[in-house]
Amino acid sequence: MYKHFFKRLFDIVLSLIVIILFSWLYIILAILVRTKLGSPIIFKQQRPGKDEKIFGMYKFRSMTDEKDENGNLLPDEVRLTSFGKKLRATSLDELPEFFNILKGDMSFIGPRPLLVKYLPYYNERERLRHSVRPGLTGLAQANGRNAISWEKKFEYDVYYVEHLTFLMDLKVIIDTVKTVLSHDGVVLNALPDFDEYRQQQAKE
Repeated sequence: MYKHFFKRLFDIVLSLIVIILFSWLYIILAILVRTKLGSPIIFKQQRPGKDEKIFGMYKFRSMTDEKDENGNLLPDEVRLTSFGKKLRATSLDELPEFFNILKGDMSFIGPRPLLVKYLPYYNERERLRHSVRPGLTGLAQANGRNAISWEKKFEYDVYYVEHLTFLMDLKVIIDTVKTVLSHDGVVLNALPDFDEYRQQQAKE
């Protein structure tokens, strides 16, 4: 009952509450992003959702559009400013995802939506992560964020799908808050791209 009805109801109610109560924070962040990083303020990227349906995920931008003499974007580590790093470390760049939750693209809790280009590389068990809506946070994020291995991330994702309950979601929320406040597991560029990881795995 929770998985098929109440979870979506909670998503709608809670996302509305957050958007309304923190509208002042959205405005402040939008002004800061526009001033420090330029426009557009919102970064939109295609991600796979439930049943691998593609949707546009919203974030506050955290990088500049600096280019080299040939007009090519500079590497991410160059374009990621100190302000952008703080946005990511505090997860404030993800506040626009509450609109994705309200729309039904995402849920508060679920496996984090990864890049579309990773879809061909999942094995059958890993694809189970797409049998539920992707989340603003998930079991993997509550247990190490981006400092844990791909193998461990997918173990957590599949475990969540197979054991989804209200108490599980509540535990993930509490653990995520602790992780964000302590800044545990925040490691920039900690993992190789998933396709690189899968190719590496195939050689072993």
